[in-house]
Amino acid sequence: MSQQMPGRIPGGGVDLSHLAARAQSGQPAQAGQPAGPGGAPGAAAGASAPGGQTVEVPDLVLDVTDASFEQIAQLSAVVPVVFDLWAEWCQPCKTLSPVIERVTRDFGGRVLLAKVDVDANPGLAQAFQAQSIPTVVALVGGRPVPLFQGAVPEAQVREVFGQLVQLAEQQGVVGRVSAPGAGEGPAEPPAEPAIPPAHLAAVEAAERGDYDAAVTEWEAVLAKAPADAEARAALVQVKLLQRLQGRTAEEIRAAAAADPADAEAQMRVADLDVSGGHVEDAFLRLLDLFAASDAEARGPVRERLLELFEVVGVADPRVIAARARLANLLY
Repeated sequence: MSQQMPGRIPGGGVDLSHLAARAQSGQPAQAGQPAGPGGAPGAAAGASAPGGQTVEVPDLVLDVTDASFEQIAQLSAVVPVVFDLWAEWCQPCKTLSPVIERVTRDFGGRVLLAKVDVDANPGLAQAFQAQSIPTVVALVGGRPVPLFQGAVPEAQVREVFGQLVQLAEQQGVVGRVSAPGAGEGPAEPPAEPAIPPAHLAAVEAAERGDYDAAVTEWEAVLAKAPADAEARAALVQVKLLQRLQGRTAEEIRAAAAADPADAEAQMRVADLDVSGGHVEDAFLRLLDLFAASDAEARGPVRERLLELFEVVGVADPRVIAARARLANLLY
């Protein structure tokens, strides 16, 4: 769920202000310093630019490890560093990560993106107190700024990045990073695969956050082409976003806790868990709900399970295991 951009840099999480102080201490290496572990750049400052430093980096999007984190954190004294905490098994991550990368490049060096595989780098996941994934958090001057969790529309990502840059400027973080192909202004976004004409209205509706219209459009596509697997996959993902729209995580969990017998409230928590990467928790909740329900109430629970199986991916091992348990409960 999206969070309002704080008016100041909050404490809590992992305090890395000492790294920012080191980067601002007047001891930066010169441009061309060898990259650090994992291909991460050092805190090398190049020629000064009006309004702040310009730092050379290999790319505006970098893979970061527990070992290379400190060097990347130093760069947060120059530009906001956005950390995308993801995992290979996380379906919402696969939706969100390309959006964040595209928006980062469009900001033309005013933001740096650091991608963290939480399975390979548990130290960073713990340091940022990631309760679910995808989690997106920034460092500004070495201090954490929570941005959002779960997959969000591109327009919202752009808005949050714009607020982040403004917040950084208020804190005196006004530099740039320079990488091959990164200009001084917004770069041209990479070419995207052409959208089939039949899908265009649905895609546009989803991008502007009108999930009701997107569901209607995808259903219309499937009515004409029932075998369109891409449309089916998009439909179940948009339905998930539709069910969560306008509700906070706190509201959803509080409603389920207040009435454990409310099947719709329990299913909405499962939606929330899948959107945040807690796939096993979501499936366990729904399978237990299915087992405890009478024959009439089981239908909607089963349908929700089948939809979430498609959201996660039918070949995912967790889906296969959950589907096996569902079959046992049915027969």
